[in-house]
Amino acid sequence: MYIRKVCSKVEIIRARKKKVVRALKDLLDAKRREMLQLVEQLVNIDSGSYTKQGIDKIGTILKTKFESLDFIVNIVEQKNYGNQLVIQHRDALQPHILVVAHMDTVFPEGTVQKRPFKVVGNRAYGPGVADMKASLVELFYAILCMKQAGKTGYKHIQIILNSDEEIGSPSSASLISENAANKKFALILEPARSDGSLVTARRGCGQFKVDIVGVSAHSGIEPEKGRSAIEELAHKIIALHRLNDLKHGISVNVGMIEGGTAVNTIASHAAAFVDVRISEKKQEVMILNQMKKICAQTYIAGTKTTLSGRMDRPPMEKNEQTTILLEAIHQAGKEIGINITDTATGGGSDASFTSELGIATVDGLGPIGGNAHSEDEYLEIPSLTERTLLLATVLQKLSTMN
Repeated sequence: MYIRKVCSKVEIIRARKKKVVRALKDLLDAKRREMLQLVEQLVNIDSGSYTKQGIDKIGTILKTKFESLDFIVNIVEQKNYGNQLVIQHRDALQPHILVVAHMDTVFPEGTVQKRPFKVVGNRAYGPGVADMKASLVELFYAILCMKQAGKTGYKHIQIILNSDEEIGSPSSASLISENAANKKFALILEPARSDGSLVTARRGCGQFKVDIVGVSAHSGIEPEKGRSAIEELAHKIIALHRLNDLKHGISVNVGMIEGGTAVNTIASHAAAFVDVRISEKKQEVMILNQMKKICAQTYIAGTKTTLSGRMDRPPMEKNEQTTILLEAIHQAGKEIGINITDTATGGGSDASFTSELGIATVDGLGPIGGNAHSEDEYLEIPSLTERTLLLATVLQKLSTMN
């Protein structure tokens, strides 16, 4: 008799969950066209990281949207970048879930005029359509449908919409870290990988500049008086590239160089711009020390080298807390019929800041897309409502795991 009662209760719970999922799915299906129209509106606003006017326009649109759901939107004004938005429901007391999404793209002003939003088959195209205008729409509609379905999990979340993620979050990194400090979970809405996978590990990244000063001279008349900054730089580039250790997730790439004034002049100046990626926090000190050692060594007497720059983001390392959060997302996926997979990637995101604090963090919870940062960037349109349903289900589940 006891076993029958337990089984009966389990069946009742399952039936209730299925009913909630059906209700949310029906709501989203009815709003599919409306959601895509909002994606189009946002995509057709230039919002490169340095286009403050465009980012603030997007912020104003989203502020109005969230305020219509009884959310309080605090604007953190910025002088050089777009304003940041910190959002939570007026009834939220101590939200333990942080959701982060960015409003900026990598595309310069004028891009929308050249290639505005368009739909071809089941894909939508346009600057930032996947990274991450669609994610902003996903977030709003996930909360809207939760509210219309009578679920209250949205009262346990705080949202940060930042404006400078694509350039390393110089003005928003501290804002994210400060608000993440008392959270249990962090969900980052970068687009899902092209195969639908979430992201549970990212490499840390940094940008550096190697400046070299030499001595100029006429290369034909008196080359012996010159000290070539370019020749010195060539030695250093080779040494820097020897730091690559792909087996352990370390990559060092000199992606740009400059120097010299004329082909018949010994170069008095040269510079290299270096991208550094690491997979573990402990690798940072080691790689920086090796770079400093290379720059301290002089190959061409009479030249002087200066190293500048920093690590912009720490690595996002998969840990025990992440595994617990991922399992909750797996369960949410099962409830709505989505198989959840996860992966690691070399690109950076704001997930690094929350992960560094030891907070359970999962990234890639946005809709599925591909070819980010290119003219061929696309959004898989069917995934817009599917991933919105997933996000709503995850938020509701996490709201009970305080």
